[in-house]
Amino acid sequence: MHRREFLLSTAAGSAAILAGCATSTATSTSSGKSGKTDTSCFELRIYHIAAGKQEALFDRFRQHTLKLFARHGIESIGYWMPIDPADQRLHFLLRYPSREAREKSWAAFVADPAWQAAYKASEANGTLVRSVENPFLILTDYSPAVRTGNVSNGGVWEWRSYTTPPARLPFLDARFRDHTIALFAKHGMNNYAYWHLMPDQVGADVTLDYFLTHASVEAAKKSFSAFGADPAWKAAREASEKAAGGSLTVPGGVRSLFLKPTDFSPTT
Repeated sequence: MHRREFLLSTAAGSAAILAGCATSTATSTSSGKSGKTDTSCFELRIYHIAAGKQEALFDRFRQHTLKLFARHGIESIGYWMPIDPADQRLHFLLRYPSREAREKSWAAFVADPAWQAAYKASEANGTLVRSVENPFLILTDYSPAVRTGNVSNGGVWEWRSYTTPPARLPFLDARFRDHTIALFAKHGMNNYAYWHLMPDQVGADVTLDYFLTHASVEAAKKSFSAFGADPAWKAAREASEKAAGGSLTVPGGVRSLFLKPTDFSPTT
């Protein structure tokens, strides 16, 4: 899967953008009913690895980057690679208290002499990363709490991204909130977290991104097959599309990528 490609973020935004992160809330249970909120800003960084440089990049993360992130208040949630070994894109998720905190932490990290030395040494034989994407995300109000540790029990992760027609994202959110999440769980899929893009990101008003975990790719296919055949899902889909005046996703607007955690990921 080559998303647009997970939408390059714009530069750090205005005070209104920062406030947008600070005021967005998300409930902290899979049912979305706990009353607890997570107002964090998340950053999905996608590194397109230079040919033959995966191990050198991983070694830099193992020996230096994760420790330096922690030093500067950058929380590492998880690090994943696609199941397909030909897809050389490292995906990792970071969390910050706010967008403003992110800018301060990142500036301090980049200026750290230890990082500068590690970066220079690691790239002595060539650049490790060809390009970087880094969309900023906020949890939806129905997302489970983001957690670390052994989440998948040795299974696989699936990143899914939906693009809606204009003005239909609220209808898609309502369907997930009221029906889809529970039906996913009914059919053996583990809901990890659900995000919107921050307001300053391209496609923020038409995009829903989320993570599921499955026992295996084969189990995911079986689960989705059973989910699609469920009369409760069919009824929810029909009702939601009737209310919205049409499909809640554009043609080709449902994208999926299966991932596996790296050996240095805090979340597996």
